[in-house]
Amino acid sequence: MNQSRQEISRVSRSKEEARAAYDRLSRWYDVLAARSERRPRESGVRKLAVGDGEKVLEIGCGTGHSIVALARSVGCSGRVYGIDLSRGMLDVTRRRIGKAALLGRVHLLRGDAANLPFFDGSFDAVLMTFTLELFDTPEIPAVLHECHRVLRDGGRLGVVAMARKAREGIMVRLYEWAHRTFPKYFDCRPIFLRHTLEDAAFEIVEATALSMWGLPVEVVVVLKPQP
Repeated sequence: MNQSRQEISRVSRSKEEARAAYDRLSRWYDVLAARSERRPRESGVRKLAVGDGEKVLEIGCGTGHSIVALARSVGCSGRVYGIDLSRGMLDVTRRRIGKAALLGRVHLLRGDAANLPFFDGSFDAVLMTFTLELFDTPEIPAVLHECHRVLRDGGRLGVVAMARKAREGIMVRLYEWAHRTFPKYFDCRPIFLRHTLEDAAFEIVEATALSMWGLPVEVVVVLKPQP
């Protein structure tokens, strides 16, 4: 790994602190973040191209916007699983899928993406939106290893994340200053997404650059190679 990719900021808050923070934030999350995250999130769902009858996992399902879209895409014969660290976020998701009359297609679990409670090769596709960059740097490979493990051969992973570039813009520098100074409030940071996915033995299919609040965002779809 080259020097620039070693300079990703660390995440200092604990998972217990993260769980408590998102439990408190869950009722307000859509007001604070849903509008700004909508375009990249919807792009990630669209590019993952989930089809009828597929079995799909969303890691860090949050308040359930993508879960609803995925559940509609898999049809009556498919299934969608959502996992999140926060019970509060899962409660919001459960209400959302209930209003959409999709409860029969969705299974929600509280858990940790670094230790997924699923068998090897369980899923056709996995989605993460604004989740991977929440993990501390040494744990990101473990999360991607779990994604690789639970995907079937030839299965696909879609990741939407704030992206680190070789040359940082002013907004990235300001955001990373806030991340270092107020780690409980700015608990994620840009990561070298494409390189990180390649290091985890995925094959990149498509990568799209977007922007949010002036921060670079990437939407990347990768494959778990066939043996």
